[in-house]
Amino acid sequence: MEKRWLLKKQGSKEDNEKLANELNIDPILANLLTQRGVKTFDQAKAFFRPELNDLYDPFLMKDMDLAVERIGKAIKTGENILIYGDYDVDGTTSVALVYSFLKEFYDNVGYYVPDRYGEGYGVSFKGVDYAKDNEYSLVIALDCGIKANDKIDYAKKKGIDFIVCDHHFPGAEIPNAVAVLDPKRSDCKYPFEDLSGCGVGFKLIQAYAKTNDIDFDRLIPYLDLVVVSIASDIVPIVDENRILAHFGLIQLNENPREGLKSIISLAGLTEKDIAVEDIVFKLGPRINAAGRMESADKAVELLLANNASSAKIAASSVDLVNNERKNIDRDITQDALNVLANDKNLSKCKSTVLYNFQWHKGVVGIVASRLIETHYRPTVVLTASNGVATGSARSVVGFDIYQAIEACSDLLENFGGHMYAAGLTLKIENVPAFIERFEKIVCDTIKEEQLVPQVEIDSRLDLNKVTSKFYRILKQFQPFGPGNMAPVFVAKNVADNGEGRIVGVTKEHLKLSLIQENDPFKNYSAIAFQQANLFDYIQSGDFFDICYSIDENCYRGNTNLQLNIKDIKVNCLIEEV
Repeated sequence: MEKRWLLKKQGSKEDNEKLANELNIDPILANLLTQRGVKTFDQAKAFFRPELNDLYDPFLMKDMDLAVERIGKAIKTGENILIYGDYDVDGTTSVALVYSFLKEFYDNVGYYVPDRYGEGYGVSFKGVDYAKDNEYSLVIALDCGIKANDKIDYAKKKGIDFIVCDHHFPGAEIPNAVAVLDPKRSDCKYPFEDLSGCGVGFKLIQAYAKTNDIDFDRLIPYLDLVVVSIASDIVPIVDENRILAHFGLIQLNENPREGLKSIISLAGLTEKDIAVEDIVFKLGPRINAAGRMESADKAVELLLANNASSAKIAASSVDLVNNERKNIDRDITQDALNVLANDKNLSKCKSTVLYNFQWHKGVVGIVASRLIETHYRPTVVLTASNGVATGSARSVVGFDIYQAIEACSDLLENFGGHMYAAGLTLKIENVPAFIERFEKIVCDTIKEEQLVPQVEIDSRLDLNKVTSKFYRILKQFQPFGPGNMAPVFVAKNVADNGEGRIVGVTKEHLKLSLIQENDPFKNYSAIAFQQANLFDYIQSGDFFDICYSIDENCYRGNTNLQLNIKDIKVNCLIEEV
């Protein structure tokens, strides 16, 4: 698929040189900092050396005082407290965090994760009935609840109080709960609104600890859960999330809880420093698979495992489920691609909405993401479950799919999510009307350039600049993620030295050894994933242009710098933002 190459706005030469001199770094690295809003020595210090002391006061979040007071009352009077969370990674890490924290000093705590198939997303009437039947009088809902007004009203009639800890956009009315913690509330003045659900849960235990003279150091072991949620839920890794992710990665690498340690081992990550991308592609999917395919209780059990033996058993179970998930999503993705290939009308649309009542509900979000890789459109994939159509939406860069779905709200039973990912439920008979309305909204609001995949390039960088010293500083820009993506560079007039070959289980990748026209005697190791179709051209020995990031390749105990090629073109036109 043809991609646009966009060069980001460059920092001013004066700012870059001034910062480069102050920090004693290459001006290109200084440019990367200024692009990220870092223009002074003190800002650079805060960027490179995050401090836990810089976390915001949790009581800046609206209703935090009410939440802590209600938990304190429940503990004082011996009430049963139910920790209720969504079935994805963010939800299960949230449950594990708050449940295990309270269990440190209070016994009357249980947890509940709804069944994706029997109950659907978020707080359910069945979950409220479970709380009533098991004599829970306080429910702490995590990563869900902000739109569960009817369920929370139902619980209130049964004598059950709710504390909502969510990070999704609220509806028109805030639920009638004892406390509603959500930094996206319009009346909440919390300084940072992009916490993960688990991040909101962490702010709750931080506030409780502060009120009850519990040393903050006792909270640090929970940060491995927080960083797993931040990475897996793809929230911006800036501001407070950057601090939480930085220290979460330290915890995850140095002293992870037993369940995460077992998953790390199964994922083959024990010999390297775990980064955000390892969570996104290797740890998160395994944890997520339990809720997608069977019961998310398995994921919570894994995260709560308190010894190596039970953790190993739980991790193996989750890993088996993940293997099943991969097979199913591969088959459904192929089905969906066949539909797109055989329906000429769909190729003319600016959106993709597919419905098949036989598709597995647990993988439709993954399938939507995969479709965008080959058919770059705002995408909704729907299936049938419990007599309704339900599914997931994924977007393209710059297009707010949540707003587009919200504009169809009169056709929906339920919906929620973010700018780039959302979930929705509607009556099956409304699917055709939704497809028509959604397409019209996308056509009216999307820009033509948003329908072409793009590679955002931070800077030009000749290959002779790729040195161990340069990378050592570049590595300190981590953790990478939305808001601070791994820098992408462009190098022109490179060629393979003749050692390039096709690699991969299905021969889909290129392994190259590159030279550049201005320095033809030095070779640079490179990998180009999913670009084996370009092998014949590369083998010709002609020059081409690449955009790339810089990684470390760890193999058989050896670690070397490697160019991770994002795209290859001949005489590429680079647009400037």
